[in-house]
Amino acid sequence: MIEQLTPGLILIIIVAYFLLLITISFITSRGADNNTFFLAGRKSPWLLVAIGMIGATLSGVTFISTPGVIGGDGLNKAYSYMQMVMGYFLGYIVIAHVLLPLYYRMQLTSIYAYLGERFGPYSYKIGSAFFLLSRIIGASLRLYLVALVLHSFVLGPFGISFALTVLVTIVLIWVYTFQGGIKTIVWTDTLQTTFMLSAVILTIIYICKALGISVMEIPATIRASEYSQVFFFDGGWNDPNNFFKQFISGILITIVMTGLDQDMMQKNLTCRSLKDAQKNMYTFNIVLVFANLMFITLGALLYIFIQEVQPDLFSQYPEMLSSRDQVYPRIALEFLPPIVGIFFILGIIAAAYSSADSALTSLTTAFCIDFLDFEKRQATESEQILRRTRLIVHIGFSAVLLVIILVVKQFADSSILNTLFRWAGYTYGPILGLFAFGIMTKMKIKDHLVIPVAIFAALASYLVDTSSAQILGGFQFGSTIILFNGVLTFLLLWLISEGRSAEA
Repeated sequence: MIEQLTPGLILIIIVAYFLLLITISFITSRGADNNTFFLAGRKSPWLLVAIGMIGATLSGVTFISTPGVIGGDGLNKAYSYMQMVMGYFLGYIVIAHVLLPLYYRMQLTSIYAYLGERFGPYSYKIGSAFFLLSRIIGASLRLYLVALVLHSFVLGPFGISFALTVLVTIVLIWVYTFQGGIKTIVWTDTLQTTFMLSAVILTIIYICKALGISVMEIPATIRASEYSQVFFFDGGWNDPNNFFKQFISGILITIVMTGLDQDMMQKNLTCRSLKDAQKNMYTFNIVLVFANLMFITLGALLYIFIQEVQPDLFSQYPEMLSSRDQVYPRIALEFLPPIVGIFFILGIIAAAYSSADSALTSLTTAFCIDFLDFEKRQATESEQILRRTRLIVHIGFSAVLLVIILVVKQFADSSILNTLFRWAGYTYGPILGLFAFGIMTKMKIKDHLVIPVAIFAALASYLVDTSSAQILGGFQFGSTIILFNGVLTFLLLWLISEGRSAEA
C-alpha cells in the first residue's frame, strides 16, 4: 500500500533515476558542438529515434488523462479514442512520404526554413513564432503536471514550496540537455519510454490479479463490460465521438502536431538518411497504435476494478467524478501493491520529462536557427561564441517555462488547463495552412501580409470554436477546429497571392 511508499523512498528512487539520465547525458555529450545539439550529427539510429518518439508523443497528460476519461461522458467515451488513433496512422504515412522527403531534400535544421525559401522571411518567422508559442504552452502544462506529482508525494512533505519544486524539475531537465541537446534526448527518451510503458503494463498485470483474471482474459472481460464500444456512427456531427469527426481530426492532428512541429521532426532529422527516417516513422506509427490501445485498455480495466473491487471509491472520493485524471493515480498509489506505485511515479515523471526535455531543446533550436540566424553566423563567428549564445537561449526558455507554470498554478483548474490546451491547438492551424499552400500550389504571396493573416486566422478560429454551439445548433468543432483554421489560412493566403507561380 501507499504507506510503504514514503516521500523519502520515492525521493531516493527519483534521484537514482535522474543520476542515470545525467550519466547518459555525460556519455552522449562528449565532444558535442552546435551541430550535435541541433541534429546529433545526423547519425542517430532510426530504431532508437522511433522508440524515443513514443515517450515524447505520449506526454504526462496522456499518461494520466487517457485512462481516466474512458469511463467519463462525452469525448473519448469507451474505446472511441481508437477512431482518432486510426487517423493518426494515416497521418504518419503522409508525413513519411510527403513532408520527410521535403525536409531531407532541403537539408533543413529548422523545418520552418521551408516557409522562408517558399514565401519569404515573414512567413518563415511567423511559422516559427507560432510553433514557439504552442510548445511553450504545451511544455509548461506538462511540467505543471509532473511538478504537482513531485510536490504532492515527494518534496511537499519536506516543506519545500511548489515554486521550488518547479525550479528543481526545470533545473534537472536543463542539466542533462544543455550540452548534448538532441543527441542526448534521443537516448534519454528511449529510456523514459521504457519506464512509461512498463508502468502501464505492470498496472494492467496487477489489476488482472485483483480481478481474478489472466492477461489472456482481458479481451473477454472488456467485451462483457460497458466500455468496449469502438465505433460511433449514430450520433451525428454533434456527437464528439462521431467516427468521421475523430478520424479526420486524428489525421490533421498528426500532420500538424508531428509533421509540422519542430520538436517531433528534429528527432527524425537526426537519422542518417531519408530511408532511415521513413523506417523510423513506420516503426513508431505501428508501436504507437499498440501503446494507445494499451492505455485505453488500462482505462477500461480501472473502471471495471472500481465496479468489482472498490464500488464505494467515488463516494469516498467525490472529487474523482469531476476530475477523472485522479482515477489512475488514486488506484495505482493506494489500492495496488507498492511496486505499482513506484513504477507509476517513475512513469509519470518519464512521460512528462520525455516531452518536456525535447520541447526545451526544440525551442532553443528554433529560436537560434530561425531568429538568431545561427546557420549564417557559423561562417563568421566562432563555435565558442555561438555555444555561449545557445546556452543563454536555453536558460532563457527554462525561465519562461518556470514563470508560466507558476502563473498557471494561480488559476489552475480543469477548465483552465483544457482551455490552454485548446489555445495551443489554435496556433497550429496557420502553420498547416502555410505548409499546405506552399506544397499544393505554386503561387507566390505578398509575404509582408502573412503575419496579419496568420494572427487573424488563429483569433477567428478561437471565436468560431467558442461560439459554434450557439450558432450551429449545438455543433462543436472540438479538435476539428484545426481543419477550419488551416482552410481559413489557406483561403486568406490565396487572397494575398500575387497571381503568378513561384519558381519550382
